[in-house]
Amino acid sequence: MVGIAILCAVLAAGCSALGAMWQHAGVREMTDLKLTSAHRLVTSRRWVYGFLVLFACAILQIVALALAPVSVVAPLNALAIPIIAVARTRRLTGLLAVSVLVATAGIVVFVTITAGAAVPTDVSPKVALQAGQLVVAGVLVCTVAATFSTGAVRALALAVGAGVAYGLVAVLVRAVTTALPQIEWISLLALAVSFLVGAWFIQLGYAAGPPDLVVAGQTVVNPIVAAWIGIKLLGEGTGMSGLTQAGLVISAIAAVTGTVVLAHYHRVRVGA
Repeated sequence: MVGIAILCAVLAAGCSALGAMWQHAGVREMTDLKLTSAHRLVTSRRWVYGFLVLFACAILQIVALALAPVSVVAPLNALAIPIIAVARTRRLTGLLAVSVLVATAGIVVFVTITAGAAVPTDVSPKVALQAGQLVVAGVLVCTVAATFSTGAVRALALAVGAGVAYGLVAVLVRAVTTALPQIEWISLLALAVSFLVGAWFIQLGYAAGPPDLVVAGQTVVNPIVAAWIGIKLLGEGTGMSGLTQAGLVISAIAAVTGTVVLAHYHRVRVGA
């Protein structure tokens, strides 16, 4: 089951990269994107193509989360980073290559550790509420940061906010799928709200900066938030040794460092 989940998550990462590139192209066709003008996005053929591919990505991730712990599935989203970076670049510079490799290596190591040590658990309403409160606080911080910044910094702040929201989405998908055939309506509603907030932040991020920066930000933060909730709040890390936990922390730091360097690269490149 874990092997099938990993395969679905890897395919979802590929869909995430392709969908992000198409949606970024569609958003760039518009000027002054606002919530009141969001309906105009459906007039862009490339944006619609991106939406359909990302819908397939969501289905694959739901299947993966139904079959394996959150801390195993969520980090694999970061594989979208090298895919989109390589697809968009005309000349792979040393700085870009190092930042992509460091971020990706951190995620791969993280998944390798959790795949062998994580314990599948159910998501209780109490834990879901605690996770939701932490995520709301994180999203608000990112909103403030994005409001008072521009260019690559604004795009990264929005991407981080989306990643925080999507981290909760992964946990709530696990909660809903493991509760079937019963339906957890509160978790389902919170899932929908978190997804819509994350999706809107990503569209605003595309309008502010390059798609690989937005994808990198949300796909690194997303699994870190989801894995932290899974390990610390859900108890998927029960029985992990101190050495194992240290490995998780080091790999997470590597992933974040790679993303920060990628943000700096784009800031210098576009003069944001």
